[in-house]
Amino acid sequence: LFIMESGPEWLSEEVKTGTTIIAVEFDGGVVLGSDSRVSAGEKVVNRVMNKLSPLHDKIYCALSGSAADAQTIAEIVNYQLDVHSIEIGEDPQVRSAATLVKNISYKYKEELSAHLIVAGWDRRDGGQVFATLNGLLTRQPFAVGGSGSWYVYGFVDAEYRKGMSKQECQQFVVNTLSLAMNRDGSSGGVAYMVTIEADHTEEKVILGNELPTFFDQ
Repeated sequence: LFIMESGPEWLSEEVKTGTTIIAVEFDGGVVLGSDSRVSAGEKVVNRVMNKLSPLHDKIYCALSGSAADAQTIAEIVNYQLDVHSIEIGEDPQVRSAATLVKNISYKYKEELSAHLIVAGWDRRDGGQVFATLNGLLTRQPFAVGGSGSWYVYGFVDAEYRKGMSKQECQQFVVNTLSLAMNRDGSSGGVAYMVTIEADHTEEKVILGNELPTFFDQ
């Protein structure tokens, strides 16, 4: 006699790796942002996950893909950067953090499903944004990722301007997240934002009813 044991229905469903993440450079620092929704199949399993994870004091990463995989990479890199910082006797460079993320993502590309954007500030190069995907590592003035990014590529390409102020970059991030969360069913919840400068790091939560609205909302 066979008895089939099955867990909750959502455990057997394909996990959607939907999210929206963004980071942008300004003169003196960076702004990172993300939505907060975690999905499994058609169900929302976490409405308020903070996908902006600190790698060091002035370096954060934005997580997309499998939540478990992305968080594991962030935790490993956080530990390695702490060790590296002690060895060199100073804060690590943003490029070093991005390179560690890239190396792990490439080494375990068959086992892990995650895409991280690394951004932060260091004394050598100021504010920097790095996109990492498998073996790819590129510095960009801004980067977007996750399923929601497909809905806003036209918006960010049209709205981004070189030399934007900190406040303009913050509004750029909030507007992008709001549009993506409205269009993408796998993005939603609240918006998390981190602003990193030489002498200050600010974390902020923008509730759903505080996000800007657009013509079709």
